[in-house]
Amino acid sequence: FLAGTPVALNPILQSLCVGNNIMLLTNAFRKNFIIPDFEDFSLQINRLFESAQQQGGGHVADYIPQLAKFSPELWGVSLCTIDGQRYSVGDTKIPFCLQSCVKPLEYAIAVHELGSEHVHRFVGKEPSGFKFNKLSLNEEDKPHNPMVNAGAITISSLVAFLNQKPKQRSFLLMFLMKLFQSERETGDRNYAIGYYLKEKKCFPENADMIGALDFYFQLCSIEVTCESGSVMAATLANGGICPITGDRVLSDEAVRNTLSLMHSCGMYDFSGQFAFHVGLPAKSGVSGAVLLVVPNVMGLLCWSPPLDRLGNSVRGIHFCQELVSYFNFHNYDNLRHFTKKHDPRRRTDDDPVSSNKSVVNLMFAAYSGDVSALRRFALSAVDMEQRDYDSRTALHVAAAEGHQDAVIFLTEICKVNPYNKDRWGNTPLDDAMQFGHDVVVSVLQKYQHEYTDGHSRISTEEQSAVLDSMKSSV
Repeated sequence: FLAGTPVALNPILQSLCVGNNIMLLTNAFRKNFIIPDFEDFSLQINRLFESAQQQGGGHVADYIPQLAKFSPELWGVSLCTIDGQRYSVGDTKIPFCLQSCVKPLEYAIAVHELGSEHVHRFVGKEPSGFKFNKLSLNEEDKPHNPMVNAGAITISSLVAFLNQKPKQRSFLLMFLMKLFQSERETGDRNYAIGYYLKEKKCFPENADMIGALDFYFQLCSIEVTCESGSVMAATLANGGICPITGDRVLSDEAVRNTLSLMHSCGMYDFSGQFAFHVGLPAKSGVSGAVLLVVPNVMGLLCWSPPLDRLGNSVRGIHFCQELVSYFNFHNYDNLRHFTKKHDPRRRTDDDPVSSNKSVVNLMFAAYSGDVSALRRFALSAVDMEQRDYDSRTALHVAAAEGHQDAVIFLTEICKVNPYNKDRWGNTPLDDAMQFGHDVVVSVLQKYQHEYTDGHSRISTEEQSAVLDSMKSSV
């Protein structure tokens, strides 16, 4: 159907097909995807995937027996855009444990249900500067942030309390799996952290420390695949709304806080380096997962078990760095005067949505007499002779409104054709005469004479010189 071939569906089959893909179909009909050329984008993802696949080194985590069973050759990447476009390459259907990648999700649920003010009575917001499993608290005797073990265990005590409420129980159980024995039996360090937190009275009143630890182990043991995990990441990228169903899962406050902490604290002792080089919110886990969020664009989950000395996936880190090296996804890539990278959100010139928007913007600039905007369009290689639905050009509109400076720019600098006719057979000069703009009439008459004599058709070298002079004057 989406490829252009209609298919007859019975009502039940139609409901099954459409039900879980309503957002995707809606955007397909509107031709309004965040990444218009998704096929080309996927090809670039393949190239980055293959580059990361060549990365050697690292060791599979073996202090948790269940993790040690995975092959170091496994490598997969899945992405999901905020409008439901999905792509996967590699080993993306094999289940693995979220481990520390669950921490931002757990924190987001806590803030969503309890509010930021209540949650941060028990946990701080600053990077710790220590290893993630360090027995350390901040100056207020709170865990430094929710992305270290002490903070995540404290958050677990809050979320576990929610799990006792009938209203939230079914919601939270969707996130849980009971296969956490391996994690529990090797969690001596986390038990030590738990008792340290209890001694310092970090838990809420009447909290069950052992229950909170068990719940934390359960959360870390949740199994996902790259494909399902990418939808979680995309939900964060989409402001808390699931891009597959369109349902709001998390509040905007929860998402904003979670992304902020992921950006500053999400990659263990590599968080500062990752924020510097990649500039995106992310969270890693010792299972080899890297949860990456490109706000307002997409979410990704990379998975490869071999870890570097800091506990991050070797291939996952390489992929994220290469992704931002090629695409302008870094948080500060879009500053003015920066070298421009590839932007997959940019629509091509032959895209109807982009073309219509370009015409509207050009006509509005001409109508307003906004020479600065016209100059920007010209420098961006916009066709300054585009026509609207009445076959009118920007010169028609500027002439009809009597904007002398805009007319001079379009004629002397852009060298547009003054003889273009609209659907009523009128030229820009006809419009200027009809509305009594005598100065504009004189400018157009002089320009028509020059254009007819052939002086307006300048060479490519002269066009470059004109554009260079325009750039120097901006």
